[in-house]
Amino acid sequence: MRLNKYLSQSGVASRRAADELIQQGRVAVNGRVVTELGTKIEPGHDDVRVDGRRVRQATAHRYLLLNKPRGVVSTRSDPQRRTTVIDLLARAGIGGYFYPVGRLDYDTEGLLLVTNDGAFAQAVSHPRAGLERTYEAQVVGVPDARDVDRLRRGVPIDGRRTLPARVRVLRVVRTRSGDQAVLQLTIREGRNRQVRRMCDAIAHPVERLRRTRIGPIEDRALRPGQFRDLTPDERRELAGVRTAAPPARPPGPRSRSRRDV
Repeated sequence: MRLNKYLSQSGVASRRAADELIQQGRVAVNGRVVTELGTKIEPGHDDVRVDGRRVRQATAHRYLLLNKPRGVVSTRSDPQRRTTVIDLLARAGIGGYFYPVGRLDYDTEGLLLVTNDGAFAQAVSHPRAGLERTYEAQVVGVPDARDVDRLRRGVPIDGRRTLPARVRVLRVVRTRSGDQAVLQLTIREGRNRQVRRMCDAIAHPVERLRRTRIGPIEDRALRPGQFRDLTPDERRELAGVRTAAPPARPPGPRSRSRRDV
């Protein structure tokens, strides 16, 4: 079996991320650091380690839906020693090599998938899947109809226009600093801090941001910090999304990054 596939199936990382681990010299097979892509190993016989930690094939895959609170990092570890989503699982007694599917900013809350199935993570997060994500953004001021239409049609970020989005004003709230609108935005791409930067582009910066839906998955009863297993139906629905045709992309330079908001 190819080493990157073994790492993916063991829940270490997606195949692409596994290739990066190999190239960085962080993977050893039978005590020897391996940096060559395409290396093959024999599962159950060869000793595979990442950063000195032995990798064991996952006995059972799990697919978790987590409501990430603000002030939590959506990575496996953090050099600043901030709380991570993996810490939340560990505190609840969930062990094993889990990692988040995509990311949410430190100051963004809401739904996040976490799994130990690398193939699933790669398929769901790949740009070709065009997986929709819905957010509620409380912004400074109240955008007018023209601003909302700009968000719907797409705004330039780093020289490339965002894909068309579904946008509507849910409500207006009164604060000490003035009225603020709560927008619902549904996007089909995951560029770095995209929703925040879209709102910056119309001069209505985000005060608070929450992801409320991932593809067909929604759970309003899940409180911040709580998580649950996806149901078989939800996993099948996500599988259906992964096989759907990708959205059309407007012309412009392509970006290799894939980040959630």
